[in-house]
Amino acid sequence: MADMSASANLAMTHLVPLAKELDENKVTPGVLGFIVFAVMALAVWALMKSMNRHMGKVDFAEPEAAPGGTPARGSAGK
Repeated sequence: MADMSASANLAMTHLVPLAKELDENKVTPGVLGFIVFAVMALAVWALMKSMNRHMGKVDFAEPEAAPGGTPARGSAGK
């Protein structure tokens, strides 16, 4: 555990000066942020397209009920 805290402390001492050099008013997501957002948007689009395709295959027609209020034979297990 001592090694991890020492390496974390060393990493923080190197990163703090870098953070001070950045102007807080000019920080932007950049190209990487755009790429991540675009990939997520494409994934959502593909999922919605797939969902529409699968929902089109669903049959919403309910089976006719047999006399006596029980479902028609053969509808169990579907």
